[in-house]
Amino acid sequence: MRYLLLLLTLLLTSCFNEPLYHSQSYVFGTLVDISIYGESDEHARFLANHILDDFQKLHHQLHAWKPVSQNQLSELGQLNAAFQQANSPTPISPALAAMLEDATELSIKSNGLFNPAIGHLISTWGFQRDEFTAIAVDEAAVKNLLHAQPRMTDIVIKDNAAYSTNPTVKLDLGGYAKGYALDIAVAYLRKEHVKNALINIGGNIIALGKHGDSPWRVGVQHPRQPTAITTLALADGWAVGTSGDYQRYFMLNGKRYCHIIDPRTGYPVEHTQSVTVLVPPQPLNQSQAGVLSDVASKPIFIETPENRSKAAQALGIENFMVIDDKARIFVSKNMVNKLNWLTPNVQFTTLP
Repeated sequence: MRYLLLLLTLLLTSCFNEPLYHSQSYVFGTLVDISIYGESDEHARFLANHILDDFQKLHHQLHAWKPVSQNQLSELGQLNAAFQQANSPTPISPALAAMLEDATELSIKSNGLFNPAIGHLISTWGFQRDEFTAIAVDEAAVKNLLHAQPRMTDIVIKDNAAYSTNPTVKLDLGGYAKGYALDIAVAYLRKEHVKNALINIGGNIIALGKHGDSPWRVGVQHPRQPTAITTLALADGWAVGTSGDYQRYFMLNGKRYCHIIDPRTGYPVEHTQSVTVLVPPQPLNQSQAGVLSDVASKPIFIETPENRSKAAQALGIENFMVIDDKARIFVSKNMVNKLNWLTPNVQFTTLP
């Protein structure tokens, strides 16, 4: 599986015998890279294994459609089952309650373009599967779900329990969980007094400290080529995330259907190939940088071209890049000087 972003900082590591520990695993349906600089291999291995264990637990807690075991749904799966009976409270963990409250706030800020409540729509389009083969979508089902308007604000959380006032709500936190996991990892590493690390979950990346004397540097995946189009330096606590139409998609009659669905139409977005956002550290009482790097790229991807900047501003995003369906590049004015293009004479439009 191709990365949404490519790690470029590790390519020369073996040549210089630097104190860099590098671990890879497979969680959240994607490749996870953990790089820890300046620690002994033994200590770094312990830290990385702890992080991966946390990721696996979160994956099992939040899987939207696959049971944890033969007879047990994930916590999110149990909640979704309960939602089918409107106004039927079911107990949830404090951690899940906090995630849903945060996700609801972000959904409201995005004017509903980030909407984890449309799990039934995602399933109808065939994107709650391990492989994405072409399907003939049930247009009547899409129309009915669109009419039902499942939203995060349909969820009521009270006294460590939750219920939905709308039985068509089905949660899919696939656009939130990876970013949340990044924030968990960074909090753990800071608690353990680790100064320098880079965590990559399938293209959602967060930096801690530096890579030696230099900032961590990552590459942004070209949506139609197996290479990076540009690189970015990540300062301490900064996160970057890309949403693209090139990993989770299927082709039908020569047309590409990607997994990013516009909640307003019920159909996959066609006018965008990829969106990359760069997010600085956030205040403790707000959504953290990892979560925002995962969430914020979706509304910008979905929104119409003339309203992309408004979608970014609604979530406080100042640094972003869009590549549209015609391969045209649009870059926010704050992002322009942060990009290091890998080919000469790249043409792009600067957004206000």
